[in-house]
Amino acid sequence: MVSNKTYIRLTEKFSARNYHPLPIVLKRGQGVWVWDVAGNKYLDMLSAYSALNQGHCHPNIVKALKNQAQRLTLTSRAFHNDQLALFVEKLCKLTGYGKTLPMNSGAEAVETAIKVARKWAYHTKKIKKDYSEIIVCENNFHGRTTTIVGFSSEKQYREGFGPFTPGFKMIPFNNSAALKKAINKNTAGFLFEPIQGEGGVIVPDQGYLKACYNICKENNVLFIDDEIQTGLGRTGRLFACEYEDVRPDIIIVGKALSGGFYPVSAILCDNHIMHVLKPGDHGSTFGGNPLASAIAIAALDVIIKEKLPQKAYKLGTWFMNELKKIKSPIIKQVRGKGLLIGVELKTKARRYCEALMKQGILAKETHETVVRFAPPLIIRKQELQWALPRIEKVLKM
Repeated sequence: MVSNKTYIRLTEKFSARNYHPLPIVLKRGQGVWVWDVAGNKYLDMLSAYSALNQGHCHPNIVKALKNQAQRLTLTSRAFHNDQLALFVEKLCKLTGYGKTLPMNSGAEAVETAIKVARKWAYHTKKIKKDYSEIIVCENNFHGRTTTIVGFSSEKQYREGFGPFTPGFKMIPFNNSAALKKAINKNTAGFLFEPIQGEGGVIVPDQGYLKACYNICKENNVLFIDDEIQTGLGRTGRLFACEYEDVRPDIIIVGKALSGGFYPVSAILCDNHIMHVLKPGDHGSTFGGNPLASAIAIAALDVIIKEKLPQKAYKLGTWFMNELKKIKSPIIKQVRGKGLLIGVELKTKARRYCEALMKQGILAKETHETVVRFAPPLIIRKQELQWALPRIEKVLKM
């Protein structure tokens, strides 16, 4: 049997060192559980950063993948395909938006939203050519492309990658007054995360999103909601913005849109925004391909039929309350919504994640001091009950 260490040595020899994963090599997954190459079993409390809301290898999505893979996988957008039609109809009807534009990775969807917002600004709002601005928040994480890291406040994400795309203005998160002050005649949109996941599971004050939404409406500024990590049930609602009863002009989705089987992302908006695009303005060879579309249809069906947002709300509320009961001098704060929960420590979190791994729980630090717990939304209470004493043991080390 090949050991974890052997695979890790091979990976480190031949792969770029752009990640710092836990020292484990996974071989198989089913539901909320994964196994490494040595046969050890672990509870997945990360869900591939919320891409696995439906759990590992959900049988309904496996079936859809196999059936479609035997028929047709790729056409490019030079031709129509029968699965794309069904996918875009399902996604629009589920979310209540008139149009969608499917892409692949989350970062591609963010780039798509930026392009649509800018073209809308020139075509509809009549901002002077090449003068449009998009307001973003400090501590944001919207992806890794050159444009996106250019408006990050994280020094490491920017270091060595400039020059960057102009046209972005940064303001503090959870500060609607700063948004109001930053808007000017050239403002095209406000791009935000309803909860900053990679930023440390930062939950804004109640009323913040509503206030920002109203400010955008008053100033004819697009309200652009990045729900790649928070959406599709993760926070206890289909979208986290629903907690404040706001309807974004553009919603960005990805990750769980494919249940972890394939890169699928999209933006959603109404036709009065999307109509600014004409053939040739934007595209992707793989965006909306028949295999991706069939997988996404099945993934959405699982979310709705198995009532994953409702499960995330109920279990997440209970689990977060149980975590708050843990008495440990290293815990600074427990926060989150649904099954997106961060435990902020007064020290670096890496060694605690490594210790959790030894207890059979896979979690990952974010922003150095936060342990993020985000299990698949199909998780059962008894599985969380199994994890709690082990989490408590580690956090009391």
